[in-house]
Amino acid sequence: MRILKTSTLAGFCLILLLSLAGNVFAEPQTKCPVMGGDINKEIYADYEGKRVYFCCAACVPQFKADPEKYLAKLQEMGVEPEAVPTEDGDATPDDADPGEHAAPEGHADHSEDAK
Repeated sequence: MRILKTSTLAGFCLILLLSLAGNVFAEPQTKCPVMGGDINKEIYADYEGKRVYFCCAACVPQFKADPEKYLAKLQEMGVEPEAVPTEDGDATPDDADPGEHAAPEGHADHSEDAK
């Protein structure tokens, strides 16, 4: 009986610890949340302290039209966007002003039906 209680307590603690860890084990972003292509680290948008990368500049406006949709898509993929870096290399707080940076080139067709 004592072993059962100890095992149950250990299991509960493990589940609690993993749930508190959140996305510690999340994968780095490698795919565009809009079109699914490989990301270009020079094309990104910052949203609520998170930096989201895209395959091309044409994906940025689609992300901005519904950022929560694409953040949820990243989360479903097991990806946690990285924090927006500051000039000194640290991450910015979540209440920082969002920004964007995008290269001029893009894909010709960016409808979600293209997938």
